[in-house]
Amino acid sequence: MAWKTLDDMDLAGKTVLTRVDINVPMENGVVTDATRIEKIVPTVKDIQARGGKVVLLAHFDRPKGKVVPEMSLGHVQDALAQALGCKVVFAADCVGDVAKAAIDAASPGDVVLLENTRFHAGEEKNDADLAKAMAALGDVFVNDAFSAAHRAHASTAGIAHLLPAAAGRLMEAELRALESALGKPVRPVVAVVGGAKVSTKLDLLGNLVSKVDHLVIGGGMANTFLVAKGTEVGKSLAERDMAETARAIMAKAGAAGCTIHLPLDVVVAREFKAGAANETVAVDACPADAMILDAGPATVAALETVFADAKTLIWNGPLGAFEIEPFDTATNAAARSVAALTKAGKLVSVAGGGDTVAALNKAGAAGDFSFISTAGGAFLEWMEGKELPGVAALM
Repeated sequence: MAWKTLDDMDLAGKTVLTRVDINVPMENGVVTDATRIEKIVPTVKDIQARGGKVVLLAHFDRPKGKVVPEMSLGHVQDALAQALGCKVVFAADCVGDVAKAAIDAASPGDVVLLENTRFHAGEEKNDADLAKAMAALGDVFVNDAFSAAHRAHASTAGIAHLLPAAAGRLMEAELRALESALGKPVRPVVAVVGGAKVSTKLDLLGNLVSKVDHLVIGGGMANTFLVAKGTEVGKSLAERDMAETARAIMAKAGAAGCTIHLPLDVVVAREFKAGAANETVAVDACPADAMILDAGPATVAALETVFADAKTLIWNGPLGAFEIEPFDTATNAAARSVAALTKAGKLVSVAGGGDTVAALNKAGAAGDFSFISTAGGAFLEWMEGKELPGVAALM
């Protein structure tokens, strides 16, 4: 890839404008999950070690161009200082005299947190003047917010065209992982795609069938493909109006030499609730009054064989209704199989997306995957083959 990293930049004595994602969940003014803050620590520490002055740019929630006190980044100042183990100075604006004064008063190695970029209406419009005002505050731009890279905003794309720019450590890890999974992967490549609706992942499926050797389709999406093949799915969630689209995707896969894997057996129930009475039946034997809520053991066994032969795997979405037991069984078993192969050095595994991360954590498998992306929209758009403005700006 053509983007630069921190290793390519001279940061000594420089003011380093660093775009991060610290849009963390909060309750009563207290950060309830500091994962995103912890993820930026390596980049901040590296800039400090290289003699740079760290100036953090970030958004928080959706104030829509207005100053909303509850959405001030001042609320995360203490959590940020705790994670970094150093003092963090907060400036009540991300441009102008207030920001400049805080930065000028700082020394190399210090950390300055600027106010929510989205308090300015020009942020989400990628306003050229706002980007210039931000760029005027620093010498170098570092983007460490892959999760916001699919947005062409002033602080993610605009500013990158105005200063020497590089990827931060988190962004670098994210890009390298995705490049290894879809850019230049070691084959065979397997993609696992689950979720409720085909309609929300059309671009994703269309891109993947031309890039992977095996495409595993699970969740409600699989039901739509089953319907497209003439298999009845009872009262299951299925987009029957997408059947023709599903058939087109299967035809494209066939032409590209990609094998699509659908359930062989399914777990069905009459109620969508935890502990509901259920049974496992062949995929073509779903009772008319039942819903498919998970893939069955024969399906999992077949998938484990596919995984065992693979060298690279990319995962987005669960295989069933993983939120409720016992319909998390297939997702858990498949995830643990991938984790075990990865841990044994036989597989490179990359996963991402909100439900995916939750499902893999629930299965206790996330820790052994090669890389877990916490970026939802950006991860999906990368898998869809779309250009990400925040990444393109670093080229």
